[in-house]
Amino acid sequence: MPKTIVIGSGFAGLSAACHLAKRGHDVTLIEKNETLGGRARVFEADGFKFDMGPSWYWMPDVFEHFFAQFGKKPSDFYDLVRLDPSYRVYFEGDDAWDISASMEEILALFEKVEPGSAKALRKFLDEGAYKYEVGIQDLVYKPGLSLGEFADMRVIKGALQLHLFKNISSYIRKQFKDSRLIQLLEFPVLFLGAMPEDTPALYSLMNYADMVGGTWYPMGGMHKIIEGMVSVARELGVKIHSGEQVRSFDVVDGRIARVRTHSGQWDCDLVVSGADYHHTDQQILDEPYRGYSPKYWDNRKLAPSSLIYYLGIEGELPGLLHHNLFFDAPFHAHAHTIYKSKEWPSKPLFYVSNPSKTDPSVAPKGKENIFILIPVAPGLQEEEGVRERYLDMIMDRMEARLGYTLRDRIIYKRSYAHKEFIQDYHSFKGNAYGLANTLDQTAILKPKIRSKKIANLFYTGQLTTPGPGVPPSLISGEVVANVIDQHFEPVAL
Repeated sequence: MPKTIVIGSGFAGLSAACHLAKRGHDVTLIEKNETLGGRARVFEADGFKFDMGPSWYWMPDVFEHFFAQFGKKPSDFYDLVRLDPSYRVYFEGDDAWDISASMEEILALFEKVEPGSAKALRKFLDEGAYKYEVGIQDLVYKPGLSLGEFADMRVIKGALQLHLFKNISSYIRKQFKDSRLIQLLEFPVLFLGAMPEDTPALYSLMNYADMVGGTWYPMGGMHKIIEGMVSVARELGVKIHSGEQVRSFDVVDGRIARVRTHSGQWDCDLVVSGADYHHTDQQILDEPYRGYSPKYWDNRKLAPSSLIYYLGIEGELPGLLHHNLFFDAPFHAHAHTIYKSKEWPSKPLFYVSNPSKTDPSVAPKGKENIFILIPVAPGLQEEEGVRERYLDMIMDRMEARLGYTLRDRIIYKRSYAHKEFIQDYHSFKGNAYGLANTLDQTAILKPKIRSKKIANLFYTGQLTTPGPGVPPSLISGEVVANVIDQHFEPVAL
């Protein structure tokens, strides 16, 4: 039984810990923060319960796959409900669309807005279904260690159908002309970390996941998934230590022999870092053992950071659904500030989650819980008063669209941005989502899941294979366990 240390209790770290424990490893999981879950932590204040990070539950099959490998089901840990409508989109002017859970209603909406587009959407989503099948079943389980992994006839034959070398912007615009339809189809890639014109059209699989797979919610909040994973881990014998920050590794003969935290130490045969890859590589490892240079990291294209507000509201909030997208500002102007000019946006798009619409357990009776997120460039310097300025801007726009005052009903407020991402997660440049999913940072072009210089150090999470997002992070834990099965050789005693 190799003594295995997993660093970090986010989705990837917990997934890796579970998979390795199942395969016979003696696993100890070390978490920096006092609470488990990484970016999917939860906090409670004044009777409100806030999921701190992920709020969209897409690709339910990935969660089913994870739990099934341990003889479990999601329903063993939480009740999953499908949202209908999936979400509401506020466009410029007076337009507001509810995106139904019914495919026929979505097709009817497209056809009403742009005659002929229902047929185009069927074709678009059929192509997305193929990409989803190949992408989720094949591509994302490749560890990205060599080109030989992709010598798969289904992938080679389907290369044209996968649209790996087309960008999603031109792919969408070739089939749809109405600017609102284009925005609706481009929105899932906004958080993938690149302008739509720089994102491979492969990622139309996200539209398939959205419109066909549906938008779901685990009652009690997204942290219920973490609670389920922690339960599985403990049942498998994983020992979990929170409030322990890893400070250094003792490296002997090219292998990590000991992991040191601020208050303890652990001997080990193997280490899997689910912490921020850049932090592990550049801060925990001594210089001779680092896999990449500072220049390499500075040249990486990062997905956005986020400016987040957690608000408790007195009274009800008519006009909001569980998920709401405020696209009442120019889409590309905001995207340009994130990915090109890297500056604070003048008129940002934003997202509002109102989970108490679905789940009364997350707010006191007669009150509402809302989470507001503005995607912004990583690495920004925060000016004095910037958070209040943006909250005022958001309140102005929400009040104008909803038709009632909101700011004077705020009874709880907390904000979160670059500084907190760095403080809580050692997040590189304060990013929220990892690396951008651009073609030059896909598969074998991502930071490697296996250390180049230390034989028993491996990585998992959103800065390595397969990439950002909750489902990919779950998968990343399984991928690293598979790589360890193939490449890790314990030292004979």
